[in-house]
Amino acid sequence: MNYAAIYHRPESEMAFLYDAKTMRIRLRTAKDDVEKVELLHGDPYSLRSLAGIRPPFYTQPTAMKKILSDDLFDYWQIAVTEPKKRLAYAFTIIGVDGTHIIYTDRGFIDPDDKKQLEDMNTYFRMPFFQGIDAFYAPEWVKKTIWYQIFPERFANGDKTNDPASTKAWDPDTRPGRQDFYGGDLQGVLDHLDHLQKLGVNGIYFNPLFKAPSNHKYDTEDYYEIDPHFGDARLFKKVVREAHKRGIRVMLDAVFNHIGDKSPQWQDVLKNGKDSRYSGWFHINKFPATYTQTDNFEFTPDATYDTFDYTPHMPKLNTASQEVQDYLLGIAKYWVENFDIDAWRLDVANEIDHHFWRRFHQEMVALKPDFYILGEIWHTSQAWLNGDEFSGVMNYSYTTAILHHFINHELSSNQMIEQLSTQLMKYRDQTNQMMFNVLDSHDTARIMTLAHNNVDLVQQTFAFTFLQPGVPSIYYGTEYGMTGENDPDCRKPMNWHPDGKAKQIFAFFQQLNELRRQNWQLLSEGELSLQALKNGLIEVRRQFNGRELVGLFNTSNQTVTIDGNGQEVLSQNYEGRQLTQDGFLIYRK
Repeated sequence: MNYAAIYHRPESEMAFLYDAKTMRIRLRTAKDDVEKVELLHGDPYSLRSLAGIRPPFYTQPTAMKKILSDDLFDYWQIAVTEPKKRLAYAFTIIGVDGTHIIYTDRGFIDPDDKKQLEDMNTYFRMPFFQGIDAFYAPEWVKKTIWYQIFPERFANGDKTNDPASTKAWDPDTRPGRQDFYGGDLQGVLDHLDHLQKLGVNGIYFNPLFKAPSNHKYDTEDYYEIDPHFGDARLFKKVVREAHKRGIRVMLDAVFNHIGDKSPQWQDVLKNGKDSRYSGWFHINKFPATYTQTDNFEFTPDATYDTFDYTPHMPKLNTASQEVQDYLLGIAKYWVENFDIDAWRLDVANEIDHHFWRRFHQEMVALKPDFYILGEIWHTSQAWLNGDEFSGVMNYSYTTAILHHFINHELSSNQMIEQLSTQLMKYRDQTNQMMFNVLDSHDTARIMTLAHNNVDLVQQTFAFTFLQPGVPSIYYGTEYGMTGENDPDCRKPMNWHPDGKAKQIFAFFQQLNELRRQNWQLLSEGELSLQALKNGLIEVRRQFNGRELVGLFNTSNQTVTIDGNGQEVLSQNYEGRQLTQDGFLIYRK
């Protein structure tokens, strides 16, 4: 047995409260190395106070289930409860080589080491089921299908507020980085029925606040809707009308940096060290200067810290109490006055944890079911312990999907291994809150990545919609819009779809309906991923006796389907034959 591979960490993603009465416990072992794992568990004090009254809990093991495997490890899980709300536990492990050991907080012990087994301090512990410390997953988020809107490119509903340099609305254009097309909030209001018809029930807005750029990530005034988008009154109407349709609203909070046109930064440029705002930023040398280049968004030598190498986005010092209070005031303002439901936090990983803990406390104090989404592209355990973010933009997960389905850089087995690795990094509730994004304002559009293969795009979305987490659709993807990386992925929305685009829209309607009708199964249900020998990928989701099965053909061969059940959604499937880029989702 490979002892070095056996791992558990208490009070983490490997041992967590799932609800007020239930703990979920995981163990990691080397892949294909362990035949059986059982949990020894009970009230720690029972070993002392109930000795002779009832059998000790270590004599009553409970089998654990192997739930997922990656390239190196198997993962085992069990859900347990304890009436006294305190738990001692250890793992009895039987290897494929016949080795039998018990894994405890003190390391490995012999199964017949009675002295250690009767000592409650031998065991891993959950000292008490503290509900206040548990990770809380808002119920409404589990039911949500998000739709991302880049406001400047979604719809021009009011030409009177267009920037002076506004270009003609053309969904086939290749936008420049500083181009304007006149998209605004009136355009969003005019098309809320489109979103309702599509079947989404959450809008994620890229920044709406006053800023000189088209993308608005260089904020000038956090308290003002950009005049080219409308005003506060109009935004309040958008939120109200969205809520009437059952659509939640999430705004983009750009708190890592501010725009160089902001009054705070302008004061620093004017007054240098003597500015009352000099401590709001990370200025390494006064005066704050940089060398201009041909690229408006790049400089190699700013004397202050910035987002990336962008001189127009000086980084805020969120360790400053003044900056914290300022940003928290903004966050509360839009919740209290406009009833927004969520914040998406830009460049969230570059801001200190202390600030995000304060942010979390302030938001859930206003709305206990508030959704807090961090933009983090890498492993994010440190932010996802229940006291900072609800979830993150799940690029690590969806990149593995794209690398198999679209780019063909991973085999089906490799993709499943990577997905399993990601799922085991987080609590089950956390996985339910992750934001599954296949394309966005920061990436090339999926239709372009798929070389305009509509079936492949639809197959990839169908697979993603069966995964844990909440799905997202980038504006225009429902019509098959194309675009390379930024800024090409930010083309004006196509409001005159042809027949092919309308067929893609109809597919997304069906897919959204499948997700809405099965939200609890797809959010909370058990997940099984398997690469079958006939070239299919199988996804199984089970919850309370219900089961959905998805079969996906990512090979170039036609495959005969053996299973039977009630078909829910399919593509390239006829007469039990599943051809390339096809899928079948059925209910057992």
